[in-house]
Amino acid sequence: MKKKMILVTGGAGYIGSHMARLLLDGGYAPVIFDNLSTGHREFIPAGVPLVKGDLRRLDDIRKVFRKFSIDAVIHYAAVIVVPESVSDPLKYYDNNVTGTLNLLRAMEEAGVRRIVFSSSACVYGEPLKNPILEDEPLKVANPYGATKVIAEQILGDMARAGKVDFIALRYFNVAGAHPSGDIGIKMEKPTHLIPNVMRSILLQQALTVFGTDYDTPDGSCVRDYIHVLDLCDAHLLALLKLFTGRVKNEMINLGNGRGFSVKEVIKTTEKVIGRPVSVIYGPRRPGDCVKVVASFAKARKLLGWKPSRDLQEIIASAWAWEMAQEKAANSFHSRSKA
Repeated sequence: MKKKMILVTGGAGYIGSHMARLLLDGGYAPVIFDNLSTGHREFIPAGVPLVKGDLRRLDDIRKVFRKFSIDAVIHYAAVIVVPESVSDPLKYYDNNVTGTLNLLRAMEEAGVRRIVFSSSACVYGEPLKNPILEDEPLKVANPYGATKVIAEQILGDMARAGKVDFIALRYFNVAGAHPSGDIGIKMEKPTHLIPNVMRSILLQQALTVFGTDYDTPDGSCVRDYIHVLDLCDAHLLALLKLFTGRVKNEMINLGNGRGFSVKEVIKTTEKVIGRPVSVIYGPRRPGDCVKVVASFAKARKLLGWKPSRDLQEIIASAWAWEMAQEKAANSFHSRSKA
């Protein structure tokens, strides 16, 4: 029986590369489309085809559908750094909105209608209540979040026109790494808390905690963390639901269902790793929400999904990845000196 071929845009990136492995393990045939601006060729599993291209160029993505018999798409490709979206909004609208439009045009031309879309908790802004339900009013606070809302609206319009079947998954804070230690978050300047805690330990530099006077138990912001493999499991379930036709045209939250403050994450990291984290306290950052925690009740009901990995496992896997990177760097420097 022919394996279903799944196009993974942004498949050389952090989440996309984990997804490619899960698809292989699940008996699918992934095809990666990535411009490698933030993705890494070495993250792509052996034997999985990579098409290097840019979604902003319609012909680049059209070529993929001409070359491969694609059955469905998982769309990760986007730029995702919130502060950069504020300083360079056109970059974000061009990449995230134009890129999505081009992908949908190419899908329509090729007769491919199933798509799992990578959305974000950024669509909610500062929520009115926690845990957040999918019917929470959308209040975007930055261009990155706006691009996700626009893409969701486009998908909704396409579905009502009978052009696509989609599931949009709204992520909360994705962290952790593959148990093999081969793939994880690889950025020169990480923007998320857990990689920055790791970096502060490795570089023996103080970590700045922004704001200690929030209305939370310890005064620091509270966020919901989800392991990258739990996230990818949800994508696989969403794909299955689209293929069976049992669930389609839905927005679904993906989170752990409970929140951890910045100080709790630091303490848990110290416990898991066995090393202290040097901390300095700074003022609040503009735009930071007090508390953002997901309800995953809809994901459980429609996809049969729930997270299975806790914060300690997230941190342990992230640290194993960092240690693997450190070991590889030291080995490279040793060979260079020899």
